[in-house]
Amino acid sequence: MRIKPHFTQTLMVTLIALMTLPVHAADENWNDLRSLPFPENYPTQESTDRLYDELLFQRASQVVIWSLPATALWAMKKGSEAQFGEGSNVFPIWKDRLSAETIVSTPNSDVIYGMGYLDLQKDGPTVIEVPPKLQGILDDFWHRPLTDVGFVGPDKGEGGKYLILPPDFEGDVPKGYFTFKSSTYNVFVFWRAFRDEDGGTKEGVALMEQTRIYPLAMADNPPEMIFPNGSGQPANMLYPQDYSYFEGLADFVNNEYVGPEDWSMRGMMASLGIVKGQPFNPDPRMKEILTAGAEVGMKMAQAIRHGDKLPNTKYWPDRQWHNVLNVLDVEFKQDTYLDIDARMGMFKIGYSISPAMVMNMVGKGSKYPFSYRDADGNHLSGGSSYKLHLPPGVPAANFWSVTLYDGYNASGLQNGQPFPSIGSLDKLKKNKDGSVDLYFGPELPEGAPESNYLRTVPGKGWFTLLRLYSPTQPFFDGSWRPGDFEKLNQDR
Repeated sequence: MRIKPHFTQTLMVTLIALMTLPVHAADENWNDLRSLPFPENYPTQESTDRLYDELLFQRASQVVIWSLPATALWAMKKGSEAQFGEGSNVFPIWKDRLSAETIVSTPNSDVIYGMGYLDLQKDGPTVIEVPPKLQGILDDFWHRPLTDVGFVGPDKGEGGKYLILPPDFEGDVPKGYFTFKSSTYNVFVFWRAFRDEDGGTKEGVALMEQTRIYPLAMADNPPEMIFPNGSGQPANMLYPQDYSYFEGLADFVNNEYVGPEDWSMRGMMASLGIVKGQPFNPDPRMKEILTAGAEVGMKMAQAIRHGDKLPNTKYWPDRQWHNVLNVLDVEFKQDTYLDIDARMGMFKIGYSISPAMVMNMVGKGSKYPFSYRDADGNHLSGGSSYKLHLPPGVPAANFWSVTLYDGYNASGLQNGQPFPSIGSLDKLKKNKDGSVDLYFGPELPEGAPESNYLRTVPGKGWFTLLRLYSPTQPFFDGSWRPGDFEKLNQDR
């Protein structure tokens, strides 16, 4: 592939700048492309090179948006293996809760996490022995759910043996298992457990450590389980937002099953040098295209997610609280199409999905309203101070919490506090009517109780999730709704 020397200026100036230029400037760029000379309907060499550069750039940015669900999970797996070791029998548990030191999208600091990864291409059919009273999720590596596990799964909280089959499995299926066939070789195993009555984690950790994972072929002599403590470990489990995004994607493609639904986008990837079974070795100019495509693709995703470009996401029309999952299909399928923007919006800031997460079940499951604007409609700023009022009777039969996340990478906000979250499991100061006022800012606002305060970081935008575990009827009928973030006059 030959790219003219003007490529860098053309791409980095006229294309990346489109993210911030006014509409008429973008129109000028499009008109420039439309006006490229085609004498006698044939392109000049300059027109060919310019349009091909543009084509590859557009493909790169769109491949980012399309592949985000898979690349996010692949980055989690690779980050986990780098920190804790490789193998389906390695199952890290955040035994002292998950702090901001673990870099991963929108983690929940108020429960106990366990995360593992199956490799069905390497191990073949794999058994997961699930203990009783567990809640969990099994997803393929496109974030398509295989099943819920535990109380809302087929074992109904009684535990049992799950058998996970690879996508190309052919043969007899043994009896005595809850059997599921994955569409990918890699499978995400995600357990959660609630804290003990005294706020500790001992019982939940002991429950998770009853998990057993092994290849079916080794059922008579399974490998010993390893349960590293993930708490306090500097594991980076986030997808990159630069050229290395495509290195991770190429690695994923070379290690995964080719599903028939992926062929069109695999054609897009092929033009960028990503083909299963072939080395990914772009030349310097292609690296420039991919670098720009990754950066702009991520900014496009951020603009859609935090720029109000997803329709019908507000829980309450008079509030700044949105539904992360604004579709009721776990694979983001509308009647006649795949909702790519909704899917991208979810996995830009999060991971894992299951049927229980999208179903409206009073007293069961969980809901995750999230907010990134204050009451005036401005994005939440790390240099400003805010108050959030939660009326009495927060509709969560189990517990509720508010967690702060970095606006750039959606990981827990590294604010110097033990955990970037606060909620009903903490010793909060309540108002006389049972309501709660929470405070946020770079310094404790004047008159605010420290027990009700989370620190923000000047120069870092942030957003929040209000987690409601076992949501009750007032959430669903709208009779209870949270306040918005009210800005206080204490900017830094």
